[in-house]
Amino acid sequence: MKYSCVELNDLPDEILLIIFKKLDNLEVLYSFQGVNERLNTIMHDPIFTSRLSFPQLSFNKYIKKFSSDIILNRFCSQILPTIRTKITWLDLESEFMRNILDAADYPNLYALGLYNVEEETAKCLFT
Repeated sequence: MKYSCVELNDLPDEILLIIFKKLDNLEVLYSFQGVNERLNTIMHDPIFTSRLSFPQLSFNKYIKKFSSDIILNRFCSQILPTIRTKITWLDLESEFMRNILDAADYPNLYALGLYNVEEETAKCLFT
């Protein structure tokens, strides 16, 4: 039997979208943004950019989603500025709120979910 090697770039956009939709938006953006122009175009699809949730904990509730400042810094300095006009909804927790909100202007943002926000933090940001 002869084996063939198929690389990610060999797959059609439609198949990549199906695969990426099964994954977490933030992980898809972090992993594939900046790899090449084709993947950047796919990553800029509203499916991945319109609603972003920055939870403190991952889905299993035990692992911090942004366990490294490197990950958060990359989002704030490289990823969010490139997709800022496509973001319509942000879900933020107190720990990342200032970083995410200061990373870019979000002209099309119409919904903002805030979670675990301390009163002093809210006063500082919104007054």
